[in-house]
Amino acid sequence: MKIYTKTGDKGTTALFGGTRVSKHNIRIESYGTLDELNSYLGLLRDQEIDAHSKASLISIQEKLFVIGAILATDPEKAVLKNGKERLNIDKVSEADILFLEQEMDAMDEQLPPMTHFILPGGHQTVSFCHISRAVCRRAERLATALYQEVPFEENALKYLNRLSDYLFVLARKLSKDLQAEEIKWIPEKKD
Repeated sequence: MKIYTKTGDKGTTALFGGTRVSKHNIRIESYGTLDELNSYLGLLRDQEIDAHSKASLISIQEKLFVIGAILATDPEKAVLKNGKERLNIDKVSEADILFLEQEMDAMDEQLPPMTHFILPGGHQTVSFCHISRAVCRRAERLATALYQEVPFEENALKYLNRLSDYLFVLARKLSKDLQAEEIKWIPEKKD
C-alpha cells in the first residue's frame, strides 16, 4: 500500500465514514492539532525523564489517538445501518480524567507551593513540556469550537482541559527533577 493516495490534491480529505471536507475544516484543524500535540509529547518522552512520567505520556498519547478518532468521525455516519457504532474503540472515560487528576495531585505533593506565574523555560526538557501544554490549549480551543458546531463526546473536552493542567504540573516536576530554576513572573509596578 502506498502512503500517498492523491485524493487530497485538491484540498480535501476524507473523514472516517467517507465524507470529504476541506483540509482547513475545523474538524481537520482540531484533530491535526492533536497530532501536533502528540508529536511534541513523543519529543518530551524521548528526553531523559523518569520512567513513570514516560509511561504516563505513552498512556496519554494513546488517549489522544482515541480523541483524534472521535474528531475524525463524520457524526452523520458515526452509526452504521445495523445500529452499531462505526468507531469500535474505547472512548474517553471518567477514569481517564481521574488518572490525570491523580497524577497531578501526586506531583503537586512533591512541589513547593506556587505563588506566582512561572516563565516557561529553565531547561530544554521543561521547555518541550511547556510547548506541549500550549499546543494542548490550542487543541482544546479548536475542539471547543467544533463542539459548539457539532457536539461530540464531552469527556474528550474534559480530558484536553485536564491534560493542559497536567502538562503544567509535569513541567514544574521536571524543573525540580532537573534542578532547573523556575523564574517567577513578577510584574513591574508603574510609577
